[in-house]
Amino acid sequence: MLVQTVKFESILSEEQVMRIAEERADAYRAVPGLMQKYYVKLDTPNGYGGVLVWESREALDAFRETELFTTIPAVYGVKGAPSIEAVEVLDVLRR
Repeated sequence: MLVQTVKFESILSEEQVMRIAEERADAYRAVPGLMQKYYVKLDTPNGYGGVLVWESREALDAFRETELFTTIPAVYGVKGAPSIEAVEVLDVLRR
């Protein structure tokens, strides 16, 4: 299992970001291997992001080849380069 964090600055308002997230929710629900996704507001001006939990590295890599992934910067009005990190989960305290 992997946890991926994505952080970015958007030119859009919070309301616009959340509207887009809601519009794309079903597409994310259909992504193979995506176990959970949290939408987050960062402690920076216009900072947003996501915390995604993946079944495997292969599922994450396959997602990176999809249109849903490649359209993220344009759809969310990402300013500059997003910060993306994925780490392997060694153990889970609660299930």
